[in-house]
Amino acid sequence: MNVALKSETRGAAKADAHASVSLLPTHPGGWAQYKHERLFQLGWKDLEEVQLAALQHRFSQMKDGVAALERLAKKQGVTRIDSISDALPLFFDHRVYKSYPLTLIESRDFPKLTSWLNRLTLHNLLKMDLSGLKTLDGWLDRLQDYGMMIGHSTGTTGKLSFIPRSRVEWPSWNASYTEAYRAATDIDPTKEFLPTFVPSYRGGHQMGQKMMWMFNTAGAGGPEEYHTLYQTPLSADLMSLAGRLQSAEDKGELDRLALDPVLLQKRQEMIAQGRRREQDMEAWFTKLIDQYRGRRVKVGGTFGDLTRVALSGKAKGLKCSFASNSIIMSGGGMKGYKDAPPDWKDQIKKFFGIERFCSMYGMSECVGSAPMCEHGFFHFMPFIIPILLDKDARELPREGIQTGRLALFDLLAETYWGGFISGDQVTMHWDENCACGWKGPRIETTITRFAEMEGGDDKITCAGSQQAYNEFMDYVMQV
Repeated sequence: MNVALKSETRGAAKADAHASVSLLPTHPGGWAQYKHERLFQLGWKDLEEVQLAALQHRFSQMKDGVAALERLAKKQGVTRIDSISDALPLFFDHRVYKSYPLTLIESRDFPKLTSWLNRLTLHNLLKMDLSGLKTLDGWLDRLQDYGMMIGHSTGTTGKLSFIPRSRVEWPSWNASYTEAYRAATDIDPTKEFLPTFVPSYRGGHQMGQKMMWMFNTAGAGGPEEYHTLYQTPLSADLMSLAGRLQSAEDKGELDRLALDPVLLQKRQEMIAQGRRREQDMEAWFTKLIDQYRGRRVKVGGTFGDLTRVALSGKAKGLKCSFASNSIIMSGGGMKGYKDAPPDWKDQIKKFFGIERFCSMYGMSECVGSAPMCEHGFFHFMPFIIPILLDKDARELPREGIQTGRLALFDLLAETYWGGFISGDQVTMHWDENCACGWKGPRIETTITRFAEMEGGDDKITCAGSQQAYNEFMDYVMQV
């Protein structure tokens, strides 16, 4: 099978599983329209040329339009990219998308927060109407109405990252997720619908919640078959200010923050939810166990959430009896859950009575996801270029088995820069001899956060000139 390179900007036809693959470097979003069976027949060495051409195209598109990239390229002295390694000095580290001063959220200075975000996207956000905004949730809703699809992180470091995705990315985002899901589960969510249980909130702008709502609702067969523990969205305001609000309350200074009374009411409701979570969980899940007894279902959620459900349910004597071909779809890590038992995965499978444990690896900053194969490896599709770095941000060889910091270039990012240095330590296999038959680079499922290894402080080093990068960070932090 050949990888055909064409010069046209559009026209990559959606392929069935047996069609040839034609990857256009000027339209990498079209790559996501191909079935995973075809994409995973492509070795990474066969893809290097077209991936480099697509990366060069993205740089050409954005170097004069994304202000942060323009500043970093100028500081690093990069005017052209002749190899994938040449792009490394231009990769944003994970601090960039949360480089705003937290005071902007505390004071609800949305004009300045919008101005900060505007440096990270090709879209002109300065034309957006900001009148009447009182909350971060309201700001994110307004951006959504404007054509953005902002997703934020969980804020485990104390600040939310805001990823400036937009409707432009939606077609490839939807296609890539659907195909990664099919690869991980052997289920086509556009044709085969499974009632879905998620022990969490019903949507919100947090990237994980946003994706579960966008993709799982249809895959469940409609909103009435998508069951969440709580019927309200997860509040970005409360996630962002949780620590600050608690500190102010402890000091008796909550009134000084002059927060919207609606937000304070939401906080009280969330605190009350937290206190009765176990009782809510038991009542909610007991009802679902009875309602869906003997039926094929999907249980979704983070590793941490499902572990808590399994341990709590087991302690209370709950028994699940779903159909044997049901599936568990989990990911997202433990998110600070440090007391999980070593056999947490087996505990989850045993409690739910479901043997099939599926997963995908992804991060808020990346459009594409890497499905886990039946032999327990996460495989990257061609529109994600993975790079492994040592502790000094030098590229590790693309050979054998290597452990280091994961960096990615996301070719599906069309309106913001796709070069990103993560906070994850992974073990990469470059040999392409996975027993599942899929080619391409793959990583083991044991993934460690550098911040957790280093006591909460991820001392990241950049490629290129460190001084130039520090000056760039000073720029993106200005408002």
